[in-house]
Amino acid sequence: MTGSRIAAVGHYQPAKILTNEDLEAMVDTDDEWIRSRVGIRTRHVAGPDEPVDELAAHAGAKALAAAGLTAGDIDLVVVATSTAVDRSPNMAARVSRRLGVPSPAALDINVVCAGFTHALATADHAVRAGASGRALVIGADKMSAVTDWSDRTTCVLVGDGAGAVVIEACAPDEEPGIGPVLWGSVPEMGHAVRIEGEPARFAQEGQSVYRWATQQLPPLARAACERAGYTPEDLAGVVLHQANLRIIEPLAGKIGAVNAVVARDVVDSGNTSAASIPLAFSKLVERGEIRSGQPVLLFGFGGNLSYAGQVVKCP
Repeated sequence: MTGSRIAAVGHYQPAKILTNEDLEAMVDTDDEWIRSRVGIRTRHVAGPDEPVDELAAHAGAKALAAAGLTAGDIDLVVVATSTAVDRSPNMAARVSRRLGVPSPAALDINVVCAGFTHALATADHAVRAGASGRALVIGADKMSAVTDWSDRTTCVLVGDGAGAVVIEACAPDEEPGIGPVLWGSVPEMGHAVRIEGEPARFAQEGQSVYRWATQQLPPLARAACERAGYTPEDLAGVVLHQANLRIIEPLAGKIGAVNAVVARDVVDSGNTSAASIPLAFSKLVERGEIRSGQPVLLFGFGGNLSYAGQVVKCP
């Protein structure tokens, strides 16, 4: 058995930008109300001809290019999403076809906003067990397709996008670049975040999520650091699920990551569900805000009131 590491990252967002001012013309809201409650200024929204697998494939292609690899170098594709329209072919198979990955193991993971960190852990476990040598892990969601655009409590939150990482096996004498996952859920609070019904619609109990995240998650995040052999003070970056700036900022403070850059991509991208962590992480790497080899905490939480987090080394 060996560990794995992140070789490269990539992200993609649709071209169309929906501002708070645009939303003022759609529902009873305004820029000040949105900023004060969730901290969001803009979000990217995909068109009807831009399916989730297209968003995912764009992000995956960028990650492959950044790693200097081709689709033929990948033997496992894992896609985290909760907005797939069809059951089969699954999203990972559709993405593999778009990218030309020849014969991968292809699986989807639906853990909503915690999906990417679950997917990353699953791929890491596959590499550690010798079942995969190199994997493409993607978080992608088209939240605009499951949103009631007449509901001002939810439509101001969401955006569309995708983020991806390439992970590969470490050398035998190399320290793992992906730490042990800490994951779990609170099934009795599964009603707090939902995408259900026909047509499927996103709904949440915002105050319940806020209280649970700000009160219960800090010790879990610190435990994820401990499992990886780090203290919160060691972290160079913290990338939490980009749900709401009013959750991210107090949560980052309670974790104790006093020296870390904290991702605040929610301001420009909204809540992109499973895409939010790899999207925000990729942007931090692209801007050079975290240096190669530095430890970064990734921590997802949300739908099902599931959570998963691990410390990774920046590629």
